[in-house]
Amino acid sequence: MNEQLRGGTAAVAEMAAPADGAPSAGRGAPSSGQGAPSAGHDVHHEARRHDTRARIQRVAVELFAEQGYDKTSLREIAERLDVTKAALYYHFKSKEDIVRSLVEDYMGQVDALIAWAKTLPRTPETRGEILSRYVQIVADGSDVFRMLHHNQAAVNSLAGAKERGSVFRERMTGLVEAITEPEADLQERLRATMALGSVSIGWMFFSDQVKDRGELCAAVLDIARDLAKAAPDSTSADPS
Repeated sequence: MNEQLRGGTAAVAEMAAPADGAPSAGRGAPSSGQGAPSAGHDVHHEARRHDTRARIQRVAVELFAEQGYDKTSLREIAERLDVTKAALYYHFKSKEDIVRSLVEDYMGQVDALIAWAKTLPRTPETRGEILSRYVQIVADGSDVFRMLHHNQAAVNSLAGAKERGSVFRERMTGLVEAITEPEADLQERLRATMALGSVSIGWMFFSDQVKDRGELCAAVLDIARDLAKAAPDSTSADPS
């Protein structure tokens, strides 16, 4: 049990349009006889690039979970995507790059939540909304967390693995500060920390044991709100 808890926490500390072909050397520059790409073209291109990146991430997570990180090659990821390795290399040069991007995307969502929370008054209603959004982040990333947990040995051997723990701790500290008063005592800060921890641990243990993820989402959120003395808000987290 303790090993599972440690593994779950470590995993937390540690997607779809058809993929484009390999880019040409002059990608982004106007071709002969044509003007510069319009703003609309740039937005459309960036959206397709983002969708392709997300699709690669999703397929990589599936394969890493099915057969393990070490036993999965970039060639296999490209084959399941039905693209060339050159097209895959445009977005990610290695499996390590994919794992790093998954962790960075998660941290980016938490950073955005913390930044948003700093603009709001510290009220029970605000705490409830912060927790609701955090539950959504964890629910959306549950497949990634589980894959990381099942590949701990391989993931922990990657470059930067030792720093991920401290980076995760910094984000959790920021969230704790967002759902407590500036001069909160140890008990209140501990309640906030346990509220956040209950979200990630709850999803790690039960997301694959329930048929109704919405029901689990609501239950996790209710428990976290109770721990953090947060008021229900007018919206509810939806993992779909």
